[in-house]
Amino acid sequence: MTSWLLLAEAGAPEGGLFDLDATLPLMAVQIVVLTFILNALFFRPVGRVVEEREDYISTSRAEAKLKLAQVERLETELKEQLKEARLHTQKLILDAEQESDRLYRDALATATAEANASREQARREIDSQRESAMTQLQGDADQLGDLIVERLLAATK
Repeated sequence: MTSWLLLAEAGAPEGGLFDLDATLPLMAVQIVVLTFILNALFFRPVGRVVEEREDYISTSRAEAKLKLAQVERLETELKEQLKEARLHTQKLILDAEQESDRLYRDALATATAEANASREQARREIDSQRESAMTQLQGDADQLGDLIVERLLAATK
């Protein structure tokens, strides 16, 4: 075993830190070729995909910002419309309450006037019936008085 080690040591030329022989340029050429191959096969397609994704992301972000601005604008418009609708509804409710109150007062006044008219008519009818009853009673009383006087005179004769 030691003989092999001696042979391995004997075959290696004595040099400095770096040996400049044909392997250095061969390794440089291999690195350059490998770089071109890797660049053509892996790095360009991956770079293209990364650029496409970045473009898609930036486009999506821009569209999202536009849509967000549009949504905010629509939200403000809808809030304004809702506010106007609420004010309009409150006005309609107030008008309806006032109209209802006016109709109630008119109906109450009409009912009161009709009740007063009915009461006045009933009072007049009662007065007329009382007058008629009084006249009839007066006539009956006069007849009864005449009858009594006639019978008294007839009895005294």
